[in-house]
Amino acid sequence: MVSSGRLIKRVLVGRAMRSDHLGETLLPKRLALPVFASDALSSVAYAPDEILLTLGLAGGALAMTHSWPVALAVVAVMVVVVASYRQNVHAYPSGGGDYEIASTNLGPRAGLTVASALLVDYVLTVAVSISSGVQNAAAAFAWLRGHEVLAAVVLIAALTAMNLRGVRESGTAFAVPTYLFMLSVLAMALVGIVRRTTGTLPSAESASLTLAPEPGMEQLGTLAMAFLLLRAFSSGAAALTGVEAISNGVPAFRKPKSKNAATTLLLMGAVSVTMLLSMIALARWTGVKIADDPAQQLLRDGVPVGDGYEQHTVMAQVATAVFDGFPAGVVIVSIVTGLILVLAANTAFNGFPVLGSILARDGLLPRQLHTRGDRLAFSNGIILLAGAAGSLVIIFDASVTRLIQLYIVGVFVSFTLSQIGMVRHWNRHLAVEKDRAEQRAMLRRRAINAVGAAMSGTVLVVVILTKFMHGAGFAMAAMAVLFVLMSAISRHYQHVREELAVPEGDTKHQLLPSRVHAIVLVSTIHRPTLRAVAYASATRPSRLEAVTVDVDHEATKALQAEWDRRGIPVPLKALDSPYREITRPVVDYVKSIRSGNPRDLVVVYIPQYVLGHWWEQALHNQSALRLRSRLIFTPGVMVSSVPWQLASSEGAEDKMDGPVAGDVRRGGL
Repeated sequence: MVSSGRLIKRVLVGRAMRSDHLGETLLPKRLALPVFASDALSSVAYAPDEILLTLGLAGGALAMTHSWPVALAVVAVMVVVVASYRQNVHAYPSGGGDYEIASTNLGPRAGLTVASALLVDYVLTVAVSISSGVQNAAAAFAWLRGHEVLAAVVLIAALTAMNLRGVRESGTAFAVPTYLFMLSVLAMALVGIVRRTTGTLPSAESASLTLAPEPGMEQLGTLAMAFLLLRAFSSGAAALTGVEAISNGVPAFRKPKSKNAATTLLLMGAVSVTMLLSMIALARWTGVKIADDPAQQLLRDGVPVGDGYEQHTVMAQVATAVFDGFPAGVVIVSIVTGLILVLAANTAFNGFPVLGSILARDGLLPRQLHTRGDRLAFSNGIILLAGAAGSLVIIFDASVTRLIQLYIVGVFVSFTLSQIGMVRHWNRHLAVEKDRAEQRAMLRRRAINAVGAAMSGTVLVVVILTKFMHGAGFAMAAMAVLFVLMSAISRHYQHVREELAVPEGDTKHQLLPSRVHAIVLVSTIHRPTLRAVAYASATRPSRLEAVTVDVDHEATKALQAEWDRRGIPVPLKALDSPYREITRPVVDYVKSIRSGNPRDLVVVYIPQYVLGHWWEQALHNQSALRLRSRLIFTPGVMVSSVPWQLASSEGAEDKMDGPVAGDVRRGGL
């Protein structure tokens, strides 16, 4: 008979998979692309907006003339980063990605820095992508406005449930909308180019408006202009997020893993570059104007449009212009854009749990994150990511404008350190390589990684300088907190290992105790008490006694009389408690027994009810829990619970198997 909890779990998560079926979850390239590249591909839906919004601070003229050079600069960085990461996946295919590269070549501190940066970036990826998707949906569906936070949290929960079913299942579900998004954007670009060539491309809805500069930005000096361009570039560099996910996810690919991962990287880079440049070109050709403060910055006949003006995204305005006369095209683009923005979070849902598992294996995060769930996914990592991202969405009110400022710092920290690590990797191998052809190949690869390191480092400096006061500082603070936290976890695990290690030839800890003193705690005479006495007797201790605490003298006398009347063959001792305490007298008595000989062992048997309902826990076992929590800290004392199953506990074990309870218990979040 399948319990309701197990039935719900099976519907939501699916049947548990055997460990030897792990190979069935591996991804071919056609599924790996939507699983690991949806974040980078989806950036075309918001990176152009961020570039134009930043440039628009100085007015429409700057946005029109400089959006193209800024986009080309972003594309140049993407080309170099993709080429660099193709070297990474071949050299380090184990799935550690940037963390493994930095740890191996630059040391554990560098690896810890990369890990902190990536964990923060993955959480932000989910928060930004989901919030952006909800905002796009709210533009099309008025009933969503004002409920963006709730919708975002619900979507995160849905993605969590999908990913708990396993990597392959989530990849299959997300492949169709991802490919539809790619095809729709590329088709829109093709139609737009044709209409531009034939002179039939209409203007965007905002083309007739004038974009005024923000107050104080009317006349920019050379330095201020350069700073604004750098800020626009750093905002557009959000298009590079997600590149590292493939490097971290190499183990999820089918064999040959490195080759398939490198090919997927190349496909992702080519499609992303094409879509980004197409969107920037179409935005310029159609005269799209967007502003950070549209009500005041956008003017119609010299007058601000006011709060009643509804500003649509670059993607929406371009689609409306390109597919003028074909409303179905606009609807398709709107739907698949919203979907891809939501599904972009899936990149983090695949990258974060894998990285968390590796960090847990290395003793930097709780060990539970290294355990696979029923569907062979790292369920605890998925749940942890969902909780962190959901919290951010609630804190920042699902605002992309506020969240995007925290974004991309972490990814460029990992880019830079991993590429520096790769340069040292090739230096180390060149020192021992004798084959001339292989040396030339290594020199070429080192050059690619060196250029990648220089370019990533430059972008990182630009991002920090231009975004620190706008929110990047909070992301850096979160990285610092994670760095300290993981360092503390590592030290704890190291101390525990050292304390538990058994030196060679050490036999002291194998010695049997000289005597075993068994104590059965008694509050009243009932079935659990008699079972505890029987169990204690079965262990044949050196000495066995029952102990009660005298908090009510008359009740204690009645208990002793009943004990004697029943002829229970174990002496009952009453501990005096003038202040009506229960825990302290028992602990003091146990300590007094051991003071005579440190090799003596005391075993305390505590009868305990097993309850079936959560609310019953508050009514029972409180004294037992307090006693256990105190006694387990006493050296030479063992505490043994003797369970007695009440009628309400029948079938409770099956009820424990909720939708993700099995996964969580298996790893123990």
